[in-house]
Amino acid sequence: MKLNSRGFRDALGHFATGVAVISVRGDAGEPVGLTVNSFASVSLEPPLILWSLDRRSDRFAVFMKAEYFAVNVLGSAERNLSQRLSRKGAFDLSGEALRDGVHSVPLLRNAIATFECQSEQRHDGGDHVIFVGRVLDYGNSISSDPLIFYRGGYRELS
Repeated sequence: MKLNSRGFRDALGHFATGVAVISVRGDAGEPVGLTVNSFASVSLEPPLILWSLDRRSDRFAVFMKAEYFAVNVLGSAERNLSQRLSRKGAFDLSGEALRDGVHSVPLLRNAIATFECQSEQRHDGGDHVIFVGRVLDYGNSISSDPLIFYRGGYRELS
């Protein structure tokens, strides 16, 4: 059977995921972010996570240069932020409530969990690059339900 990209994407959309913002410091020290739903754990010992980025992303160069990054897991109240950071050209986090993490990585104060990472490895993933990060610090809050993405749209726990 020959795979077609749209059908393949639709089938993948049947796997519900959480939504996260990956954040880094840009070349001038500005906080930069992008929305992903490709976040996953890799290992507990050592603590490793992964996420992937489309090679065509307008933020590709910034993330390829970054030695440190953070994964900010979004709660259900952060839908607008997720939508904004998923659009081309919309990457500025300076108007968001932030705090500095390890190595000055910007962390979203309203995230329900954060993982501060050092870039461990990057792997070819076809039209994406797979980033593996070593977790240096983490935190979580139980104050909100997660933001969920399923079949091309945002969902909430019921």
